Amino acid sequence: MSHVQPHSLRVIDSHTGGEPTRVVPIGEIEVPGDTLADRMRNMRERLDHLRRAIVREPRGSDVLVGAVLTPPVTEEAAAGVIFCNNAGYLGMCGHGTIGVVETLRYMGLVAGPAVVLDTPVGTVRAVILPSGEVQIENVASYRYLAGVTVTVPGLGEVMGDVGYGGNWFFIVKDRHFDLSRENERCLTQLCLDIKQVLQETGIRGKDGHEIDHVELESRPQNPAANSKNFVLCPGGAYDRSPCGTGTSAKVACLHAAGQLQAGEWYVQESFTGSCFWAKVEQVDGQVIPTIRGRAYVTGETTLRFDPADPLRWGL
Repeated sequence: MSHVQPHSLRVIDSHTGGEPTRVVPIGEIEVPGDTLADRMRNMRERLDHLRRAIVREPRGSDVLVGAVLTPPVTEEAAAGVIFCNNAGYLGMCGHGTIGVVETLRYMGLVAGPAVVLDTPVGTVRAVILPSGEVQIENVASYRYLAGVTVTVPGLGEVMGDVGYGGNWFFIVKDRHFDLSRENERCLTQLCLDIKQVLQETGIRGKDGHEIDHVELESRPQNPAANSKNFVLCPGGAYDRSPCGTGTSAKVACLHAAGQLQAGEWYVQESFTGSCFWAKVEQVDGQVIPTIRGRAYVTGETTLRFDPADPLRWGL
């Protein structure tokens, strides 16, 4: 177990549909707590310098998601996982879960195709398919508010749904946005403007949770896809993957609107062209999304923290 101020940490990097995940294996960071929610809170309050060191520059970047693995808290789980990014902590991360499962497989720590993970928002089940893809069963997802209209300066009225898929999303329903790579800065600013209006007008998720993700959609370029999206994450970077929790919220909203039947596959294309396959099932009155995608391990390294380095805990 590492000390509160370690000299080094071992990490394994991967990407899922272009979105990077940095896994810190079990034993590298000791995070106290009986539940994953407790551990996430303790890491935020006592070990946040390690989050910054792992995911922020000079070792990381705004787009990088960290996954700190801890011993499981349930009998069936392979590990507990605390997701974090440049802005803070995530209750759940779909692309990151796929990356964690692929990393555990790469490390030889899963015995069969079925993998269970403990997260701060609940148990997540995954299966490694013969194709190498990972299929995850996410936490219960739902549409919280339908047809919310906000007025965005310079744009006018924008309508969307507020949905939950492990994180909170404002899913814009208009499809006229040009989601091409040359518009990256304009799309980012638009999402930031929408997020600011949501905050100023007091539009929030259930129990007052902040809506910290904004999702735009357009017609897909991939003929196999149903839609293309641009998802702005809390730290101000867009998701290179189709966003697992965002796709979960999206299909839950479509299901609530009667536009997606239980068991029907929906293909979500990302801003960079990668795709997730998604569907929902009704289980005990709840909507449970399934997300399928592929991750690849890109490297192993040891992060070093020189006591003489004034930026050793990140920018």
